[in-house]
Amino acid sequence: MDSSSSSAANTVNMARSIILNTYFVILILGVIGNGLNILVFNRLKIFRGNRWAFYLTFAAIVDIGYIIVLFASNFLQTINTKDPQTYTLVWCRIRSILFQTLTLTSFFTICFAACDQFFSTSYRLNMRQICTFRMAQCFTFGNICIWFLHSIIYGVYLQIQGSLGCIITNPIMSSYSSSFFYSVLYGPLPLVIAVFFSLLAFRNVRRIVRRQVPIERRQLDQQMTAMILIRVCFFVVFALPYSIYKIYTIITPIPSATPFQSAIKQLLQVLFTLWTGINFTCAFYIFVASSPAYRRQLRHLLVKRYWRRWRATNKNRINPENRAPTASEIEFE
Repeated sequence: MDSSSSSAANTVNMARSIILNTYFVILILGVIGNGLNILVFNRLKIFRGNRWAFYLTFAAIVDIGYIIVLFASNFLQTINTKDPQTYTLVWCRIRSILFQTLTLTSFFTICFAACDQFFSTSYRLNMRQICTFRMAQCFTFGNICIWFLHSIIYGVYLQIQGSLGCIITNPIMSSYSSSFFYSVLYGPLPLVIAVFFSLLAFRNVRRIVRRQVPIERRQLDQQMTAMILIRVCFFVVFALPYSIYKIYTIITPIPSATPFQSAIKQLLQVLFTLWTGINFTCAFYIFVASSPAYRRQLRHLLVKRYWRRWRATNKNRINPENRAPTASEIEFE
């Protein structure tokens, strides 16, 4: 092995070790954050039966699955001197199927949430009645089924080709991958849909003041629309760079790369994947930072409901304290 190859290998190995630690942090923060989102959206009465909360709950479950697969994939890649997907066809295909299914499902769930919020805040009654909770469940089921089948079909055409690793060898599928999958489906399309409908929903909420809407409903619509809008903004920030990178690598391929160029390409791939992985971790922390109402709801759930109930259970096993709930507690129950 020449000095260039040795230097490239050392660079990649060192970077992988650092990045694995970062992936571990993402895993811990992602599981905790998404778990708390699931808890809040399912345990508080204000969110029960709400389609937008249902979409975000489902997205949180998918995001947990994604970051677990992401960490497992990079852990296997780090403990081995060689990436398993470059020599194990089964792992090559399973990894691709899992990543594509979870990524596309999460992306389009955000789109559904933005679309639903637009319809539910519409000034017209007939548009508000279009979306139902049953329809949201059907969309969610169809969403994961479609992308799972798509990922299986895509994965069947993956083959291991020497130094190129796990790639599409079929010319028709390769053309589809470069001209539509990464260029449209994997980034630009869900980003455009999410941004477009979240902005329309934001416009609708500004008009709610003119309608005869109960103040509780108005506040909830304003909270949800603001949360989905800021979520979509960060969705663009974390998902767009990887899409641009993939389009660039497709447009400008390197026919005969040196070991150092290959190492840099692998490192960039890992870095962009890491950046995209933050998108599957950040939802809870975005909501906490941007929404005072969500912070109050979270504090009520964790402190007033669980923590105080746990303390009361331990202190008053013999003579439990009977206390009437406050108005705010009744609202959240």
